[in-house]
Order: sequence, then C-alpha cells, then structure tokens
Amino acid sequence: MDGTSRETRINAAFVTVADTLTTDYDMVDLLHTLVEECVEILDMQAGGLMLVGSDGELQLMTSTSEGADFVEVMQLNAAAGPCIECFRTGLAVSVPDISVADQWPAFRAAALKQGFLAAHATPMKLRGQIIGTMNLFSSSVGEVDGRDVALAQALADVATIGILQERMIREGHVLSEQLHHALDSRIVIEQAKGVIAHSLSTTMDEAFSILRHYARSNNLTIRSVAEGISNRTISVPSIQMN
Repeated sequence: MDGTSRETRINAAFVTVADTLTTDYDMVDLLHTLVEECVEILDMQAGGLMLVGSDGELQLMTSTSEGADFVEVMQLNAAAGPCIECFRTGLAVSVPDISVADQWPAFRAAALKQGFLAAHATPMKLRGQIIGTMNLFSSSVGEVDGRDVALAQALADVATIGILQERMIREGHVLSEQLHHALDSRIVIEQAKGVIAHSLSTTMDEAFSILRHYARSNNLTIRSVAEGISNRTISVPSIQMN
C-alpha cells in the first residue's frame, strides 16, 4: 500500500482496537483484531497471540491461520522459539531468516513447513508486567524495519492497556479470572469452529470468520455464539455470512 493508504490504515487500526475497549468488551475479538490489523499493515502473512494463564504458562489465544496456529503450538510444546524468548525477556524478538535459526530447531522446522521464512515477536506488557506476546510471520526473508517494530508495539500496548485496567492491576485476582475466562473461551470457540467447518464443508479459518461475522452483526460475543452452536440453540445454517 502507498504512504497515504498506510497512514489511513494505521489510524483506522488504532481506532478499531480502541473501540473494542468498552466496559464489556469481547477479549477474543480484541486480540484477533489486533493480530489481523498488524498482519495487514506490516505486510506479513500470518500471526498469532499468546497470553499467560493463571499457572504462569503461555497459552495460544488466537491466530489468523491454521499455519500460524501450528507454529505457535509447536513453540509451546518445545518451550522454545522467538515468542517464548520474547515472553521471558519482555523484549521484541526478530528473526529475519528462520532457516538459520539454529537455536530453535523445533520452531524452525515447523515454521519452514508452513512456508514462513521470517518472524517477529512483540511483548504485551505494561509497567513491567508481561501478559503475553503477539507473533507475526512472513513468507519472505527480511528484517522488520524500525518503524514497523514500533507500530506493532504501539498497537500491542493499546490492547494491553485494555486488558490491564487499573482495577485489574490493583486486584490481581480480577486479571487472573478474566484471562482464565478468555482461555476457556478458546476451547469453546475451537469446538464451534469444528462444528461449522464440518457442517459447511469449509476450512477452520473460514469457520472462524463466519462465527465472528455473526457475532458482530448481532452484537454478541464470539464465545456466546460459539456456546449457542455447541448447545444447538443457534443453528449452523443461520450463521452463514450473506
């Protein structure tokens, strides 16, 4: 995109992320919007986001593709990779050429298998408290330039502020409960995606798009729609996008 289009898209991205920060916002939608916007603006091919659970361990919250999902899960299983290092250090980690990332063999193999040749991990933190990482993947070798690194961090900071509101910082149990609820939501949503994908003979990625579109169109949370699909109070045919 040209300079003018890029600036317009960046401004819109901040507005979009900030607009989710209502009193009763949908955390899953917030996180997916954050990753989606960064992938588009930074001209990456995929992305994922992890949050730390009540047990102190990272868990995958959302991804823009099954390929990114696979790479993120492999990093978690191996307890190694750029996103793991990013979480441990609180610093952004850039991998301009995954094929030579010998320090993370499991990550390297998984990423290359999915066609990803470069990656960038951005910490989600506020006042020294690290709650997760946002991870972007490219199908081209190359360093993410400083301007894009700063942009990814700024968008991540906006989302982090939304999660870590002052009352949550003062009352740690509130944060723990919200993150636990969000992690539980992923399980329900994955189950609903499977039902939709099977019923409509589509991909898991497209199933999530259908689920999200219906939730937004009807002013519902993604989790509530997923629960409706699972308990059959919402039929699959009724949520297909127009």
